[in-house]
Amino acid sequence: MPYPVSTLSPPIVPNDLSSFKSRGISEVQRDLQQKLRELREQYLRAIDHFNWNKLVYEASIQFEPVVGQTYHLYAMSRGNVLSMISPEEWPMKHLATVRLNVDRQWQVESLGGDVDPKDIFGQET
Repeated sequence: MPYPVSTLSPPIVPNDLSSFKSRGISEVQRDLQQKLRELREQYLRAIDHFNWNKLVYEASIQFEPVVGQTYHLYAMSRGNVLSMISPEEWPMKHLATVRLNVDRQWQVESLGGDVDPKDIFGQET
């Protein structure tokens, strides 16, 4: 039998599980907090990617972009413009250099010198 049946049997002393529980709680909390940080970073990257794609697709485009090519997004008085002209050749406010991927999504390759995405999209990270 797994329990004592006589008064002469050794006493049953319950194990102290407080250290096991506290270690388990702290490890679980640490792991879950790390996962939440990673999820938050992924979420913020996805929002940023969405915002840039929206900005580029809403810009004035006077040509059909070719997949894999690099283009430049400029802020002008009449709105944003996507151009093939590099920032060194055109003195307009350069927002970003972007590349069109196979999946028709724009990938930001570099930002203009004085561009802060928080100012453009009004989001806090």
